Amino acid sequence: MASPVLLPRLALGLTLGSAIAFPALYQPALEKLYAYVLASSIFRASTFETFWTVIIYAIIEPLYTAKLAHNPQLRLAVKKDEDSTKPRPKMTRPTPRIKEGLTYIAPLLLLDLTMIKKFGGVPVQDMALSGNYDPNNVSMRGNFLAPSLHRFTFDSPLQTTRALPPTPPTSRQLVLQLAASIVIYDSVFFFFHLALHMLPLLNKIHSIHHKHGEINPQITNQLDIFERLGLVLLANFSLNIIGSHVLTRTLFVPMFVWLLVDIHSGMNQEWGYDKLLPAGWAAGSKRHSHHHQHGTKYYEPFFNWWDDALEWFAKKSPVKR
Repeated sequence: MASPVLLPRLALGLTLGSAIAFPALYQPALEKLYAYVLASSIFRASTFETFWTVIIYAIIEPLYTAKLAHNPQLRLAVKKDEDSTKPRPKMTRPTPRIKEGLTYIAPLLLLDLTMIKKFGGVPVQDMALSGNYDPNNVSMRGNFLAPSLHRFTFDSPLQTTRALPPTPPTSRQLVLQLAASIVIYDSVFFFFHLALHMLPLLNKIHSIHHKHGEINPQITNQLDIFERLGLVLLANFSLNIIGSHVLTRTLFVPMFVWLLVDIHSGMNQEWGYDKLLPAGWAAGSKRHSHHHQHGTKYYEPFFNWWDDALEWFAKKSPVKR
């Protein structure tokens, strides 16, 4: 019997493969799409990515939460003396979740309104203008990754717009940048996550994320404000280090949020992303559920490579007691 994910795998492989091999097929659609969003004042706003992330999370996470609540047989973290068919405990009600959302938004809006946005493919002069600087005297030249403050004046008290590339990326750029940014994030977060567990001060901060009875989609954003900022900054680093196009960043958000919610779903889903990728590549919800239950291994969020290397190293170099 054919695997239930065979057709989705083929469709995904053909789409991504053709986007890389034949970018001209997708360019007319990309040009129309980018011309449309480029003309939007909402898309040009400095706060766009923050609100875009909140909207995407507000769509994806409740869908996973509802699925878990109505499909208890999919639960992974079931206690030995508990019936896996019992209904899920009630999730957090909307009021505290609104407070959670505001806590997430506040520090990011502060950054949005004070820091100059820097994207690949944007002329330095345009970045300078967006930050209220003289484009002919640009201190940012050759300093793409370094943060730059908006020049605050009475005429321009806040960073309200972002300079955007004049042309869209190719489909090849989109696919390769998305893949590279996710792999980079997976690697840097592995070491960040390892430090959160190994260093006492950071472990105290991270313990908030592990304070739950049973892992579920709502745990995704159950984070201390400093850890949440760390997660966002690492995601931004993963995109900026390869000079990602702003359209790549826009598509990165739903993919990134989906992956985060999926690994925290607490469900063994037939169509989880770990089932779509080749066997052994993806960590998926099973590994992350184990991590939340025991907290001793599986620090990598999306893939297996670093965790497998850590286990191999631990076996080769046993700690002497």
